[in-house]
This record gives sequence, C-alpha cells and structure tokens, in this order.
Amino acid sequence: MGFLFRWLAALGLLALTYNPTGLSYAHWAQAGFADRKSLVVLAGLVLFAAYAVYLRATLRSIGALGMILVAALVAALLWVLYDWGWLALDNGALNQWLGILALSVILGVGLSWSIIRQAISGQADVDDSDS
Repeated sequence: MGFLFRWLAALGLLALTYNPTGLSYAHWAQAGFADRKSLVVLAGLVLFAAYAVYLRATLRSIGALGMILVAALVAALLWVLYDWGWLALDNGALNQWLGILALSVILGVGLSWSIIRQAISGQADVDDSDS
C-alpha cells in the first residue's frame, strides 16, 4: 500500500506539472503568465520544492544507476508490449502519458526503495548523520 501511495503521488506531481490534456501547470503558466505572474511563480516554486524532495530522496535511495536501471526495465516492458502488439506507439498523447508513467515509476521506486529492500532482506536502512 505504501508503494502505491508514493507512486500515485509521483504520478500526480508529474501530471500536474505537464500532461497532454492541456490541464497542467505548464499550459496554465503559458496561457496566463502576463495576468497572474505572481501565482505562476509561486506555483512553480512549490512544484520545484516537491521535485527537489522527490529527486533527492530518489538519488539517495537508488542513485543515478538505480534510476537508469528502473528506466531500462520500464523501457524493456514497453518494448515487450509493443512487440506482442499490445501497444501501438503512433499516438502522441499516449506516448507522453507513457513517459509520465515511466518517470513516476522511477520516482515511486526511489521513494519506496528502503521499504522494499527491508521487506526483501529484513534489513533496515539508516541515513548517515551529518553531525
């Protein structure tokens, strides 16, 4: 349940930032930047802070190599689905959603890795103290 929540939160953050429906921060900022400059900047800073938390946690948890590995696994899964004819890649909006989904899986795994590792190995992760 914890992984599902973290993954859905990452998916929500990414979809809120940009998605092909036109209902996203990127579209809103482009359309209303002149009229609502202060709100656009505030919302952008809130999104930036959320990304900083997510990316820092993911990098500390699985690192850049882990992020590449998860991305490769998602890409391989999509390749298999394409090879079997279950996925067509001729729809631009679908491709964008697949990209958002792939990035959300990377962030979801990164945020949940300590819990997944503890469940598999029985060992808890402890962060290093800076003091």
